Amino acid sequence: EVQLVESGGGLVQPGGSLRLSCAVSGFAFSSYTIKWARQAPGKGREWVSTISSGGSTTYADSVKGRFTISRDNAKNTVYLQMNSLKPGDTAVYYCETFVDGKNYRGSGTLVTVST
Repeated sequence: EVQLVESGGGLVQPGGSLRLSCAVSGFAFSSYTIKWARQAPGKGREWVSTISSGGSTTYADSVKGRFTISRDNAKNTVYLQMNSLKPGDTAVYYCETFVDGKNYRGSGTLVTVST
């Protein structure tokens, strides 16, 4: 069974940092692309970043230069390092993957950027 479990969210002040983790199981992790997306209160889901099986990364313009995605294939985990956080980054963050013709997503972790 494919499972993705996000962790690391919380309350942080503007300008602060958080590192999110996405632990995955149930498939050959190292062979698959993993994405981070987010959904702010009252808004639609927004793609944030992607890391390919080979380690290539892409970012939404809104987070480029502030967020860094990485993966540890030995731990079956993807990370999202978030620096210089802004109130506009407040959202539930999800990790996602597409395996055998089906999209999988975790239950998310809440990030709140506020004073």
